[in-house]
Amino acid sequence: MESDPLAVFSRWWDDARAAGLQEPSATALATVDAAGRPAVRMVLLKHADADGFVFYTNLKSDKAADLRAHPVASLCFYWNPPGRQVRVTGAVVAVTDAEADAYFASRPYQSRIGAWASQQSQPLTEFAELERAVAATMLRFPLGHVPRPPHWSGFRVVPDTIELWTEKPYRLHERIRYTRTPQGWSAQPLFP
Repeated sequence: MESDPLAVFSRWWDDARAAGLQEPSATALATVDAAGRPAVRMVLLKHADADGFVFYTNLKSDKAADLRAHPVASLCFYWNPPGRQVRVTGAVVAVTDAEADAYFASRPYQSRIGAWASQQSQPLTEFAELERAVAATMLRFPLGHVPRPPHWSGFRVVPDTIELWTEKPYRLHERIRYTRTPQGWSAQPLFP
């Protein structure tokens, strides 16, 4: 067993990209709303390091509301091939404005426009409503600088547990749960 699950995650993420998966950064994000009901949806991981796992979203979204109500979450990555899963659970904190600004500026023009135009999780009367909002936003921000909207930022899941799962023949899979302690990570193999 390795002592650092984040180093393993980094290698596995690289392996998933090398395997040609269409979206290796896709992860299921599980949250709990203000009434205690669970919700899960896919998000795209944008960065992972010793500080945590970062994704970005519209702050008016249901997921942002859930995270304000209960700032804890779980992520689940599944890559097949190569037959690996990573589960991450921990507290959630907002990224800094500087981090959000830097990532937003790196996005394609159309994606930055979409962040302004989308009223995420709100009802549409028709799809053309979104198309009109995109057109109006493009007039507001012609090609060039598009600032980050005040309703768009990111969150970091700061892991207190990371579970690594590797597919093995005959369903004798390998599972190792890492728990963060004041001294570092403690590893415990688990039955599959």
